Amino acid sequence: MSATIPFVDLGLQYKEHRKVFQEALEEVCTRGSYVLGPQVARFEENFARYLRAEACVAVASGTDALKLSLWALGICLGDEVLTPANTFIATALAVSSLGAVPVMVDVDPQTFLLDLTDAERKVSPACKAVIPVHLYGQAADMDAVTAFAQRHGLLVVEDACQSHGAQWRGRCSGTMGRTGCFSFYPAKNLGAFGDGGMICTNDLQVAQHFRLLRNYGSTEKYRHQIIGTNSRLDSLQAAVLDKKLPFLDGWNARRFQAACLYRDLLAGMDEVRAPLFDADDPARHVFHLFVITCRDRDGLKDYLQGAGVECGIHYPVPVHLHEAYRGLQRNLGMAPVAEELSGRILSLPMFPEITPEQITIVVDRIKEFYAR
Repeated sequence: MSATIPFVDLGLQYKEHRKVFQEALEEVCTRGSYVLGPQVARFEENFARYLRAEACVAVASGTDALKLSLWALGICLGDEVLTPANTFIATALAVSSLGAVPVMVDVDPQTFLLDLTDAERKVSPACKAVIPVHLYGQAADMDAVTAFAQRHGLLVVEDACQSHGAQWRGRCSGTMGRTGCFSFYPAKNLGAFGDGGMICTNDLQVAQHFRLLRNYGSTEKYRHQIIGTNSRLDSLQAAVLDKKLPFLDGWNARRFQAACLYRDLLAGMDEVRAPLFDADDPARHVFHLFVITCRDRDGLKDYLQGAGVECGIHYPVPVHLHEAYRGLQRNLGMAPVAEELSGRILSLPMFPEITPEQITIVVDRIKEFYAR
């Protein structure tokens, strides 16, 4: 059966804002500057202003944002970096790509975010950094993360790839660590028409180093000051993102309203638990994803999809249990909460344009499944 309620609906957003997006593409194509053109610098400035940060440096992807952050901050072969076990694998891959070792930390059973109690158990003298992930759009408790990092002399690199616009006590996610890393994958709250990423920092000297790293170690053509790489945001993507940025807060507000409706309609169900969040603090959670825990997750997922409701799992395998990390001798049981959640979490349709009628249908289908 073809899906009647999509997991995300990027086409609807394009139709709603077709004119401004076409203006952005026309500007780039008319000028003909497709790589690190003026649109990139303009978007960097506007995104930094939005975040209230000193500088933003655009790169090719969120993964590259994480990798270049760690690279610039001196993370190298044999260093350990604390990362949550429940996250997209890119968080850990950025560490591994530098020859460093991701140390998988369990997550809190209520928020699904990095569990600092487990981090205390796993930090070692070889540990140089911690990566708090603002997972699903929820800002982590950065006061607690910062205090933990200071106790152990660790760098803080924020993974804000899912939390564009989320705040912790009035400060935007991505602005409280040494660096903050964003992804502009199309389905993100602020998404491009392809891949893209951004590094945020309040250290202008570090920002300049990122500009060198992303462009072959050069800021002047054919003059290379350091060993760098190629990780540049296309001008087309920057132009589109810059047009989308003024809509971000409104889109986030609509996501939060959708989350509140989901929570209200799911209330009282023993088989399903909606995410915990404060309805009076809409800035903390921008709901990139609306993730429930449920009984018989796979059965519910199959039923919903058969009923025309798309859904997803974020994430079905904890990072340490992927075949890719078998060589690190990461064993079943080292992150029990993340492992248990991986069999119970389910992501329901969530996008700014989702209607109350669609949300009601999703919840009705969930209730139908458990009433059988």
